[in-house]
Amino acid sequence: MNKQDTIIRHDVVMQPDGRRVVIKLFVPGEDSHTVKNRAGRLIERIMQLDEDEISRMLDDVLTRFGGRHHDLLGTFQHHYDLVQHRVPPEIELSPTARTLIGAYFSHEFAIEAAALCNPSMVVHPDQAGLEPGELRVAISLRQIGEGHISSIGFCSAVLGPGDQLRMEDRDGPLTVGQRVDATHWKNQLAAALIDAEIDNEASSYVISVLPERFTDVEFEDVISHVPGELLARPHAQETIDRIRHVVSEDYALQFPCAVPLHQRVMWPATPAESNGMEDARFVRVTDPDGRHVYQATYTAYDGRQISGRVIFTRDLRHFEVTRMSGPAARNKGVALFPRYINGQKMALCRNDGETLGLAVRDEQHRWQLSAPLLMPHRGWDLIQVGNCGSPIETEAGWLVLTHGVGPMRRYAIGAMLLDLEDPSKVLADLPEGLLDPDDVEREGYVPNVLYSCGGLVHDGRFWMPYGASDVRIGFASMPLDALLARMVPTGRKVTGRRAPAGRSAPGSSASAS
Repeated sequence: MNKQDTIIRHDVVMQPDGRRVVIKLFVPGEDSHTVKNRAGRLIERIMQLDEDEISRMLDDVLTRFGGRHHDLLGTFQHHYDLVQHRVPPEIELSPTARTLIGAYFSHEFAIEAAALCNPSMVVHPDQAGLEPGELRVAISLRQIGEGHISSIGFCSAVLGPGDQLRMEDRDGPLTVGQRVDATHWKNQLAAALIDAEIDNEASSYVISVLPERFTDVEFEDVISHVPGELLARPHAQETIDRIRHVVSEDYALQFPCAVPLHQRVMWPATPAESNGMEDARFVRVTDPDGRHVYQATYTAYDGRQISGRVIFTRDLRHFEVTRMSGPAARNKGVALFPRYINGQKMALCRNDGETLGLAVRDEQHRWQLSAPLLMPHRGWDLIQVGNCGSPIETEAGWLVLTHGVGPMRRYAIGAMLLDLEDPSKVLADLPEGLLDPDDVEREGYVPNVLYSCGGLVHDGRFWMPYGASDVRIGFASMPLDALLARMVPTGRKVTGRRAPAGRSAPGSSASAS
């Protein structure tokens, strides 16, 4: 092989940065399950300080932390508002005292102190200021911090001309997206109720009355007008509570316009993802009307159970998050195709835990397993196979990055090619694999793992960001035609066979799907 036939690792490597911190609510002793909350006693001690001491201490906090966060004073005020019910109503605190109390109920969280891994890459919405042959890309990052909590972060890079790669600025204070009013889809709620096995007269009434798209306010209005005869039926109130919980799991986040992409952090916002938002696979999708939007699938993890989620955004600033429903969405590793195929929404999946499959969204908005595409059958992938991101459309077919797990739980990256108009037809694959851990990449938080959540093609060159042992992110590329030339035709079409129906995994791990 000559140099053009092999994939190259670029010198650019991203390492976890302990300076990248966000500020979160801190309630002393809350996690220790003490009989009496310590918050009240802390506030009592702060109120015993005189105003001079309060001012001095607040000035010291602002001096130490002011440059590390956006709107630190506003955050302290917000955290005070969350605990102000602990202040006796007859006591009037000064603005300085309220702000200091908010500081005591705040702490920094280093979002990537434990690991930085599992990136995906899409075309950036801002292509201004580039030279000919260059493309700016947005890269999503899985950031893992204290308590193994994962969040979603971003950075940007410029590809080209040729095999050139440069990272753009990643400095500055971080901002967690703020929840804003969400607009929900009735068909997605109906699909979620099917998964939750909620079907009675109360739930049927709610679905029948809701508009196709509804706000939180409209939902509560419908709930408040459920007929009394239905509410009097057994389990009706339990049904209403469960429906309200399902709706609350979908939400929207927004970032200020002035906060650049690399300073935006999507932090767990619901109980279902309280222990992490894992392995986001971003892809730029073309809607049937021809408009480009961004979507991403990720795994929500609550410490015991996993569930699939979809992110929708037009600008990587306002994000809508909804759950995925159906049997093909019950495991990790769902990756969306970037366009509809013959009028159908499709995705890659792995609902049996070890086989790469094709999923189709049905008329009920539920993801159904269509066919298996790749099964463990080679020495380097006998434990399990899966995808490494959304399919990439090429003239030759859908280029799918895959991963395989072999002896000593060693993850390597491969590739396969699917038919453009019939993705159940496997045209070719790369039997020897594309990239595996070298002597440096094999060492880390989760050893011997290479994993990507998605790459792209620019100017005839295939680009792939990848996580190495969950501690660093590297970049690899090669000419697309050279990659396709290395594939071996298969001629397999697997329509009609189904992978075994599997149960969703009981938990999650540091490594990817």
